[in-house]
Amino acid sequence: MKIRHVTIQTASFEKEIQFYEKYAGLKIQRDMRPMGRNMVFLSDAEGDTEIEIIENPDAVNSGNENLSIGFQTDDPDAICQVLTEDGFSPSPFVSPAPTVRFFFVTDPAGVKVQFIS
Repeated sequence: MKIRHVTIQTASFEKEIQFYEKYAGLKIQRDMRPMGRNMVFLSDAEGDTEIEIIENPDAVNSGNENLSIGFQTDDPDAICQVLTEDGFSPSPFVSPAPTVRFFFVTDPAGVKVQFIS
């Protein structure tokens, strides 16, 4: 068994899509907008676990202080720099082991996202 998708409901639908496309490198795999529903599924080229984004004007903050979504990357420093340049506020880097480094940033819907090497 594997996780199929993670759902994020947001009032910032387009910003949320742009966040995961630009910083996590995901692409829209299924788009329900042509059917009249503001809902998309994004994943990597291999079609691994998807992020489902649903527009919900009442979803002011989809985040939870104790929950995060983690993405593995070869260059967390570059992603952190671009996020900072784009006005986001990434956390300081954490390195709990010699070969592991990561930081967190909050996406437009209020979800905590981790980028880890």
